[in-house]
Amino acid sequence: MAVREILTYPHDLLRTPAEPVAEVNDEIRQLVEDMGETMYAAEGVGLAANQIGVLKRIFVIDLAGEDEPSDLKVFINPEILEMDGTQSMAEGCLSFPGARENIKRAERVRVRALGLDGKPFELEATGLMAVAIQHENDHINGVLMIDKVGPVARRKIGRQMARARQEATA
Repeated sequence: MAVREILTYPHDLLRTPAEPVAEVNDEIRQLVEDMGETMYAAEGVGLAANQIGVLKRIFVIDLAGEDEPSDLKVFINPEILEMDGTQSMAEGCLSFPGARENIKRAERVRVRALGLDGKPFELEATGLMAVAIQHENDHINGVLMIDKVGPVARRKIGRQMARARQEATA
């Protein structure tokens, strides 16, 4: 287990689409374990592999509350099959420290992926889980939350990140 460095915007690897995983093996299982530990250490709810500099189509999500047991969901080679409705929710991102912005997403998604056992599964999600799946899936495609907002919100995100950096060094 290792907590890895999370890349922050505008790092080039965040814009690079990830490659499919050929085989779910011990190396991939170790990567997923590291991703979970990294996400928990940063107090996030989701993390894509390219956020830690690994260009593999993998992301993890855990929406369990502080008083609930961990519920890490692993998505390897995910593919969104269906998207319906719309919702807008304030999103944050570990690669945009301190930034939060309302982003319009589908209200319901159906996704197919491989689990840690290498077997395919499908999941239908709504609400925060649907948002998290879309957000992390965007990451592995090289799409960032800043791409989903207009110019005023982009400037706001830049100011929020600058403030967070200033507070971190104070």
